[in-house]
Amino acid sequence: MPAYVWKGKTRRGVATSGERVADSKDAVIAMLRREQVLVTSIKEKGKEISFPKLGGGIKSKDVAIFTRQFSVMIDAGLPLVQCLEILGSQQDNATFQKVLLGVRQDVEGGSSLADAMKKHPPAFDDLYTNMIAAGEAGGILDTILKRLAIYIEKAVKLRSQVKSALIYPAAVVSIAGLVVGVILWKVIPTFAALFAGLGAQLPLPTRLVIGASNWFVRLLPFLVVGSIAGVVLLRRYYATYKGRRVIDGLLLRLPVLGGLLQKISVARFCRTLATLMASGVPILDGLEITARTAGNAIIEDAIMVTRKSVEGGQTLAQPLKTTGVFPPMVVQMISVGEQTGALDVMLSKIADFYEDEVDTAVGNLMTLMEPILILFLGTVVGGIVISMYLPIFDLINQLG
Repeated sequence: MPAYVWKGKTRRGVATSGERVADSKDAVIAMLRREQVLVTSIKEKGKEISFPKLGGGIKSKDVAIFTRQFSVMIDAGLPLVQCLEILGSQQDNATFQKVLLGVRQDVEGGSSLADAMKKHPPAFDDLYTNMIAAGEAGGILDTILKRLAIYIEKAVKLRSQVKSALIYPAAVVSIAGLVVGVILWKVIPTFAALFAGLGAQLPLPTRLVIGASNWFVRLLPFLVVGSIAGVVLLRRYYATYKGRRVIDGLLLRLPVLGGLLQKISVARFCRTLATLMASGVPILDGLEITARTAGNAIIEDAIMVTRKSVEGGQTLAQPLKTTGVFPPMVVQMISVGEQTGALDVMLSKIADFYEDEVDTAVGNLMTLMEPILILFLGTVVGGIVISMYLPIFDLINQLG
């Protein structure tokens, strides 16, 4: 039988440790529990050192599936520890499996589910743990888990829409830039050498393309180094307090993309706050958590200003209107929700509306961008090709 090295605390809080031989970790924990020792960590002897695995991140989709299955099992009346044991053992993601089994161990040792999950912030953020705590306190854990599952699924869908809106045009432009760069770097110098050997008088478009090729070849090392340095500096600037607010503010003011990003932020704000309030989380805590998950520094600052005003006794709608970040319709509907005492329901309706708006806007953007990008790519590449063939056409005409 394997030996296990363990650490724990007695009933008086005294730290203790030791080594036990047993069939499994659960057997060691059961033995120590009978001796009134709370196990804080346990590892099989000889396997204390573990190496990180590549690709071991925890995806939101994994958390959403776990939450949905967890709510069904809790609703069916299965014990909490057994649910965590089953879901942890069948988890394909090794990192998430380790997290779930760690949560199970802490819960079995007497910790609440929320406190056990707080030890694993990469998997369970503040929103998740606060809602779990509210569900445990109110005895409605299965209901809270269903709400969490719906929230995470909608958040995953919203995130995929954002990626669709941003990645497609960026990928097309990047590929176009790569193609043009290869043509200027390798193809145009070959044509230039051919034309120089023929001694032909080159048209203006051809001379411009050859000049651009010569400029590109000479400056290529500087362009590569400059691009890398620019990306690094931009990331560092964005990591600063001022830089994040400057860049996020510029993004919100972009002609087409800015409106889309604002709708995404409003939908995320309303969905998150509605889910927290419906779960019994106090509004001040809900606003603080919502601000941290806003995804945009300007929206985050507006929510924190609103939170400060609410803490001072104001309603939610008035400070939101003062910030100037949220559309008037959102502020008006929130005001109606406060007056009718159904703020969480109204926030959910606003979130549904803006999620549909985002879906429509992304579809329209993709429909608009596709012909524009194709036209751009065709014009650039076609213009270069035609410029290179103009001297050949002239030579053919002269020979004719």
